[in-house]
Amino acid sequence: MTTHGDSATRSGAPAVAARTGPEAADDPPASSADGLPATLTGLRAAIVAARFPLALPSAEPARRTTAALTDQLDDYLLPRLARLDAPLLVVVGGSTGAGKSTLVNSLVQARVSAAGVLRPTTRSPVLVCNPADSAWFRQGELLPGLTRTNDPSDQPGTLHLVTAPALPAGLAFLDAPDIDSVVDANRALAGQLLAAADLWLFVTTAARYADAVPWELLRSARARGTAIAMVLDRVPPEAVDEIAAHLSEMLAEQDLGAAPLFVLPETWVDGQGLLPDRVTAPLSAWFARLAADADARAAVVRQTLDGALAALHPTVEALADAADEQVAAADALDERVRAAYRGAHRTVDQGLRDGRLLRGEVLARWQEFVGTGEFFRSLEARIGRLRDRVVAAVTGRPAPAAELRTAIESQLVTLLRGVAAEAAENAYTGWKAHPAGAALLDPGLAHASDDFAERAERLVRDWQRGVLELVREEGGDRRFVARTAAYAVNATGLAVMIGVFASTAFIPTGLELATGAGTAVAGQAVLQAIFGDQAVRNLANTARGDLLDRVATLLGEEAGRFLDRTGAARPAADSGDALRRAAVEVERARHRSGLTRADGPALPTPEPGGDR
Repeated sequence: MTTHGDSATRSGAPAVAARTGPEAADDPPASSADGLPATLTGLRAAIVAARFPLALPSAEPARRTTAALTDQLDDYLLPRLARLDAPLLVVVGGSTGAGKSTLVNSLVQARVSAAGVLRPTTRSPVLVCNPADSAWFRQGELLPGLTRTNDPSDQPGTLHLVTAPALPAGLAFLDAPDIDSVVDANRALAGQLLAAADLWLFVTTAARYADAVPWELLRSARARGTAIAMVLDRVPPEAVDEIAAHLSEMLAEQDLGAAPLFVLPETWVDGQGLLPDRVTAPLSAWFARLAADADARAAVVRQTLDGALAALHPTVEALADAADEQVAAADALDERVRAAYRGAHRTVDQGLRDGRLLRGEVLARWQEFVGTGEFFRSLEARIGRLRDRVVAAVTGRPAPAAELRTAIESQLVTLLRGVAAEAAENAYTGWKAHPAGAALLDPGLAHASDDFAERAERLVRDWQRGVLELVREEGGDRRFVARTAAYAVNATGLAVMIGVFASTAFIPTGLELATGAGTAVAGQAVLQAIFGDQAVRNLANTARGDLLDRVATLLGEEAGRFLDRTGAARPAADSGDALRRAAVEVERARHRSGLTRADGPALPTPEPGGDR
């Protein structure tokens, strides 16, 4: 049992003429609105280029919008602009069991679309047209992503093409899957097809007309400016007036009061599964008038086309905002990482200044290297007299030199490992607190790289060799280095390394004296004895700067483990601006196109009559 009937409401006036009919497929394309195809192609490129990989609340809606816009451009806007005179495509959509297929079959007087109790019935969309119009739909300009087939198919991505001589030329029906199908792919396809409609014939029933899903789609179609006609199916005869009046009120409340409304009473189908002619007569007559009036068809096309184009600007603006959010999120994640590793670098710098590295093993090895504790206690008061003794001491202790160098290396590596571990933990925690960052994490990022200790040791050894080379270059012209040869360079280099662990100016502070018992003074005395005051400062500052630069590089590599992830996900910084510029160009071209009309509703007014 199904419904069909009559009844009407409103509609409107003719607009701009466009040719369509049996001869249209063989004629040259009608002139499209100048400039619009090019600007739409540019907009499509900007949409495709925009990426939304970071897990933000706006990302998934933006990805859906991107897919929907791309589909609409490819399926409808670009091909329709290329042929404004192509046959009018009526997409028949509605809820599960509304009787869409039965209605289509009845309007074309042939069983072209499967109807039945099994849900979902329409597995692949069926497009039916007059044989004279089949070339336009078979060539694939409209809905190019769907494969044309002459037979019904269960395969996704197919479009079943059928011709029906009873359907007037210039008009085609597309029986779409249920908008509330239990199959996700069917629902998505139904939405895609509705966006490709010149006219949406929405079919609902007396039992389902107030459902939420259809009204969401109706509001979406209204926002796009799509021409809409309504069919209220399977209405008990005794409730026709009441239900039709209520649906009319709902349409008016949603600013859809101009949509023609046809009420089809509950009735039986014949042996071929078709509705009685008396039930479908008002709707058939309305479509016949539309098919026969090229101006009316052109007005429908232009209304829907202009509405779809006008809806692009705010939709793309929202997409651009989402693209900006992606860039801002990537920047925020990068800053959390950089802040963590800047903090690590500052800790190393401070560690070189505050004397903490002069404690423990380094201090003990330095004392062994230079002399006894008693020597240090008497050194400060007698620095001038003991310079020569200091120089002699540091040039004659090969074994303590190796031990001191190892102690320096160990102390620095320990410091580097500590700051790297802390920075990794801070960066990991910072990302974990951000929705986009949490999605990019893996457990290995919570600590330093597995080979960090090895790389830190290599860094310190390379730095130590650099210090020796610095001493060799600085002292190349000095007789001291010439006299004492290679070991003097090694010993002096160790003194420079000790100096780097003291204050920036290489002047002992109370902390350094308390910590190192004059260590810095001893180092200073050695260096001044060899190079003089200014050279001391230059050597210490240069060695310290070199070490900090190497540390920055090492920590940058560690930060790169995080930054590489945002780099791979990061959209182009100007993607939002590119979208906005492209949308503005489309809007300007739309206003220049002449599509916009103020002639009133494009659809003809249904004639009263028929069974109610």
